[in-house]
Amino acid sequence: MSLVRRHRILFVIALALVGAFVTVTWSFLTVWRAAHVDDASSVERADAIVVLGAAQYNGRPSPVFRGRLEHASLLWREDRAKLVLVLGSNQPGDISTEGEAGRDYLISNGVPASDVVSIPQGHTSYESLEAAATYLRAKNLRSVFLVSDPWHNARVKRMATDLGLDAHASATWTSAYQSHGTRLAGYVRETFAYLEYRIAGGH
Repeated sequence: MSLVRRHRILFVIALALVGAFVTVTWSFLTVWRAAHVDDASSVERADAIVVLGAAQYNGRPSPVFRGRLEHASLLWREDRAKLVLVLGSNQPGDISTEGEAGRDYLISNGVPASDVVSIPQGHTSYESLEAAATYLRAKNLRSVFLVSDPWHNARVKRMATDLGLDAHASATWTSAYQSHGTRLAGYVRETFAYLEYRIAGGH
């Protein structure tokens, strides 16, 4: 009897391991596929371009953040949307927010101040997108191009869709994440972040 019970326990453990492997693999493939699709190639225009924040240093965007901002500027120059939202709050001790630093950067690079809005709220992607969705709904705007790094596409697009936006991902491949190592780390990190979001949601 103990042998049967032991085999049953081993079978359950093996089944759980297989299930975990399949789930993680599914999440990785979802992140990978989404990273290699630029929705701007099939969607001509949206109501707004939404830039996910990244590190900034006393008002100066980090190289990763600059890559996102420059891609957003390119979309704006191509007339894909008139409005650009820059998201992100600050860390303790910061004198500026990601949203403000990004807005200033875009204006200094030729985007009119009237076309750029800072949404300096949220310490997570979900919180920032939630604030952006609230702003857009108040103006009867719904469709967006989401600009971040490619491995974020699946998660931020899912979040924005869950928040009621018509979301299209158009990521930058020109941020500071250029080496194979940093990109692989991004995919691995996002595999588990995407899985966590699908299980636990944004709160």
